[in-house]
Amino acid sequence: MTDTANMDIDTNTPMDSTKRKALDPKSKTIHFTSRNPPWTYFKLKLIPQPGNPIQPLDTLSARSYLSSALSQFLGLTGTAIPIDILKIENSSPTEKYDLAWIRVPREDAAAVVGAVSSWIGGGNKSVESADVAWRICAKGNFLGALVAGSGADLFIP
Repeated sequence: MTDTANMDIDTNTPMDSTKRKALDPKSKTIHFTSRNPPWTYFKLKLIPQPGNPIQPLDTLSARSYLSSALSQFLGLTGTAIPIDILKIENSSPTEKYDLAWIRVPREDAAAVVGAVSSWIGGGNKSVESADVAWRICAKGNFLGALVAGSGADLFIP
């Protein structure tokens, strides 16, 4: 048989005073801080040199121009920088020059700025090829901020 001992429990002592409070259903604000975004976005403008014919920019030409700029600036290391071409905008009545939206890893952004801003592409001096240069119109770590809005116009065909 077992002996039962008298146990005194003090009921006047409050239990744990750090109870969780229910979240207020009215507060839907979410605070988010991204200190090291993985990508840097660029809006580039293709500028033909004076006296050269303007050729419409396509994805293959943009890739070729960007690879040439990186190769000229950094050699083989420059060609290893991954570049995603997000959108090509051909010139229109409101925009005189072709635009390209690209994305590069954040660590390589400084190299891309140096390569693209100092590059002037030399064509083969035929009618189909022209001397062109890139101008950086905008650079940022967030695409929405770069577009100065929601970013919806980036995906309009």
